[in-house]
Amino acid sequence: MTAVATQEEIQILNVAHDVKIDAPIGVVFETLLEAEPRSGLNLKIEAWPGGRWYRDLGNNTGHLWGHVQVIKPPTLLELCGPMFMSYPVASHIQYRLTEEGGGTRLSLLHRAIGPILPEHQEGVQKGWGEMLQNVRATAEAKRKK
Repeated sequence: MTAVATQEEIQILNVAHDVKIDAPIGVVFETLLEAEPRSGLNLKIEAWPGGRWYRDLGNNTGHLWGHVQVIKPPTLLELCGPMFMSYPVASHIQYRLTEEGGGTRLSLLHRAIGPILPEHQEGVQKGWGEMLQNVRATAEAKRKK
């Protein structure tokens, strides 16, 4: 028996967020590469093309979120992979950083296609917004040191 996904099961996710951060672009980029500031997810990134972005649960366990597709410090980081979705989905995340008024504008685009669960469709907007606010708070705290 072969199951084929119907058009109704395939969803498209399109999330866009941006935040103004009162810190130099290099500090913001460095903060992005750290283990997801203050999230508690213990995310790690290998900062080179093809490097992994993964959630480390210890004892060689965890979740692969994606791979680095493009890295151009300090202005661009792109990741592709399933992200937090443990089912067949294709995702692309782009972080673009631009200098703006003595600080940095951090823009995030997350696009995905696949049988995306409704709870992921709903939660992703809030989750990315919180993540960007955590990056902002961490980068601004570093700037003040």
